[in-house]
Amino acid sequence: MADAKVVSVDGVVPCCPPLTERPFSAEEAERAAPMFKALGDPVRLRLFSLVASHPGGEACVCDISDVGVSQPTVSHHLKKLKEAGLLTSERRGTWVYYQVEPSVLAAMGHLLSPAVPAASVASAAPAASPAPAAPAASR
Repeated sequence: MADAKVVSVDGVVPCCPPLTERPFSAEEAERAAPMFKALGDPVRLRLFSLVASHPGGEACVCDISDVGVSQPTVSHHLKKLKEAGLLTSERRGTWVYYQVEPSVLAAMGHLLSPAVPAASVASAAPAASPAPAAPAASR
């Protein structure tokens, strides 16, 4: 899945291999860090999950604002999620509706999934049995 993307403030950019495949380069870590930083706050993580799991794939701010903090604080956290490229929004009248950026969940899944070893996808044919061991020489 080399074409997985993570959205940044500047737009869609290629992201990183699965964490289990190899260590991140400095550049890959710079690209992935804003997403993890934005989701590192419990209120932001909760807001993100509320939007992601909302029926229809979008949520009005009026439907997700009951997270135990004031409305200005909710707005601040939603702004941080948008700046990290995790959410998009659309104003409809007096309400703002939020959606998870379409490529984000796929990119997060790719990043957090275990790498598939090349040997497991190379062939479905059974491996040849190892040669029997030679009998030990007696003295």
